[in-house]
Amino acid sequence: MPLKYRVLTIVGLCLLSAFFLFPRNITQRVRGADGLMHDETSRHVPLQRGLDLKGGTYLALEVDDSKQVIPADKKADAIERALKSVRTRIDGSGVSEAVVQKQGDNRIVVQIPGESDPERAKRLVEQQAFLQFKITDKTQALERALPKIDQIIKQRGLAAVAGAAAPAATPADKGLQGLLTAADTTKKADTSKTADSTKKKNAVASAKTDSANADTLKIQPGGAFSSLFEQGQMPGEFYVETSKIPTLNNYLADSVVAAAIPPGKELDAGTDTTLLQGNWYRSYYLVDAKPIATGENLIDAKPNQSPEGVVVEFTMDNVGGRMFRQQTGKHVGDYMAIILDGRVMGRPPVIQSAIGTRGQITMGGKGLSDAQDLALVLRAGALPVPLRVAQVQTIGPSLGQDSIDQGMRAMVIAVALVVIIMISYYRFSGILAVGGLALYMLYTLAALAGFNAVLTLPGIAGFVLSIGMAVDSNVLIFERIREELARGKTVRTSLDEGFRHAMPAIIDSNVSTMLTAAVLYQYGTGPVKGFAVTLIAGIVASLITSIFVVRTFYLLWLNRSRGAQTLSI
Repeated sequence: MPLKYRVLTIVGLCLLSAFFLFPRNITQRVRGADGLMHDETSRHVPLQRGLDLKGGTYLALEVDDSKQVIPADKKADAIERALKSVRTRIDGSGVSEAVVQKQGDNRIVVQIPGESDPERAKRLVEQQAFLQFKITDKTQALERALPKIDQIIKQRGLAAVAGAAAPAATPADKGLQGLLTAADTTKKADTSKTADSTKKKNAVASAKTDSANADTLKIQPGGAFSSLFEQGQMPGEFYVETSKIPTLNNYLADSVVAAAIPPGKELDAGTDTTLLQGNWYRSYYLVDAKPIATGENLIDAKPNQSPEGVVVEFTMDNVGGRMFRQQTGKHVGDYMAIILDGRVMGRPPVIQSAIGTRGQITMGGKGLSDAQDLALVLRAGALPVPLRVAQVQTIGPSLGQDSIDQGMRAMVIAVALVVIIMISYYRFSGILAVGGLALYMLYTLAALAGFNAVLTLPGIAGFVLSIGMAVDSNVLIFERIREELARGKTVRTSLDEGFRHAMPAIIDSNVSTMLTAAVLYQYGTGPVKGFAVTLIAGIVASLITSIFVVRTFYLLWLNRSRGAQTLSI
């Protein structure tokens, strides 16, 4: 490679490294507590310190027996399988030196250094990731059952327990349907359409919708249960004022009321909220209890941007794709709800044609980080048992400031000794090696920042170890150059021969160490994996600096000295 291209390559790597290491502000659009979208700016600092240096989030997880009773003889196995799933999720969220381990017989402990948002950590480990595809009700089954449910609540005296029954509809309430229609025309609805769907069946879908609306049953307000609901604009869609949701949940918690829900149907809450006349409404959907497909055959999921906003694209295997295509082909023109852990994601789209192996889930106004978490959870798979967070806390450094200072002092002393020995023993060549060492440290830190690594003491130990290995490569090269000079060869020839003859030994030693680090990364967890990542990044950077950068320094020196006759080495 010509000398000028070598120099440009080194400069380019330095600029790229500076880009990865430079702190920057990141702005994301997130939904606030008021339900509205806001721009939230956060400071992204590369190479944050780990749990032992800076602190982080501590979680203690236990099996939630209220959701699923696990026999005592099977609980240990369930915990082991849940441990693997949680570890996969945490490790997949980034190189964070996380510690995921079993404590006792029924508890999992998770330590996530550098994670300042415990709520995000809780969502990541608690989410079941049970994905279902269900058809929304088009028979108006709930509208027909409402009078019976109102009567049951009245007979059982539940209205007095849950709170006074909602008053009869006022003129303002009766105008809510018009407001809903206007809101749908001014605000683009959140949908979850599939990538394989086409528009060949639009006429069929419109015909079915018009037919369904031709003989629509209207909700008759006045009853305790029916007064909670407002009709939506699609089959099986309803709206409930958010302030009335606790009352609705109290009614549905009664076994007799729950049994009065139309057979073969279930009422699921949506993720969307709508602001109308100063009040927030949440969407609810009556769907078939039996799903047409589930996420059991899902093999991949990844976040992406689309005209509808942030989405999660998913892919099913061939078996799941055939089943999905067969079932959706039977329901062309119907609305399909995409349900994750019992919540309808976005607004159900119309099935316009048979759907194959690919689809997408619209996040309903949530940010890219939420989509990344959902994609990660879907890839990791559903938890074998429901877990609950028994304890959560944000903790400070576990080692104390004295230990941190001592660790950093040891690293500075190690690097200083290496610099002194190289310069005193190899003189001018040692200075070139120190220059390459400085770039090595820059490249290594940039690589770790690119992997979103969090530095801990084991990671610092791997970094210091890789510094010694980087110098070791230079030692092999310098000794080879000395041998060639001792044979009476010119400086240029000695440099070429020294690098060429030292190359096999350098590659063999570094590749063998890299393979060992790869095994540690594959089978290690927590600090062991962080040590392996740091070591691998250091080895790659040391190969670049010792073989490419230091040789470029020699070529620059030769070019400037116009073919020196002697070399200080």
